[in-house]
Amino acid sequence: MYRSFFKRFLDCFVSFFGFLILSPIFIIVCIGLYFANSGKPFFFQDRPGKNGRIFKIIKFKTMNDKKDKKGNLLPDAERLTKIGIFVRRTSLDEIPQLINVLKGEMSIIGPRPLLPEYLHLYNEFQNQRHEVKSGITGWAQVNGRNAISWDKKFELDIWYVDNISFLLDVKIFFLTIKKVFVREGINMKGQETTESFKGN
Repeated sequence: MYRSFFKRFLDCFVSFFGFLILSPIFIIVCIGLYFANSGKPFFFQDRPGKNGRIFKIIKFKTMNDKKDKKGNLLPDAERLTKIGIFVRRTSLDEIPQLINVLKGEMSIIGPRPLLPEYLHLYNEFQNQRHEVKSGITGWAQVNGRNAISWDKKFELDIWYVDNISFLLDVKIFFLTIKKVFVREGINMKGQETTESFKGN
């Protein structure tokens, strides 16, 4: 009952009131990123959700579009703006995803949506993460986030899929709030961005 109905009701409730409460921060960050990224405060990217269905995720744009002499984008670490680093480290870049939740493309709690080019790299076990909607935060995020290995991340995602419950979602929600203030596991040691998944 919770998984099929009540979870969606909570998603709508939390995302709607969360957006209202965070709207002043949303506006301030929008203005800052507008000037830092040449009028582009938002970042849109295709991501696979439930059953691998592709949707456009909405995040605050933390990197500029600077390119090298050949026209290729510079490495992620070189494109991170000062305000972008702050927004990312405080997890404020996730706020626009509340819109994805309201649209029914995501859930508040669930496995984080990864890149579509990873889809063909998953084995049968890893692909189980798409049996539920992707989330703004999840079990892997409160147990290491980007500082853990891909194998561990998938293990935690699948454990969540197999053990979804109201109490577990509440636990993850409050642990996420704690992680935001502690700022743990934002990235692997020595890296500004997450290492790409290369397959098994």
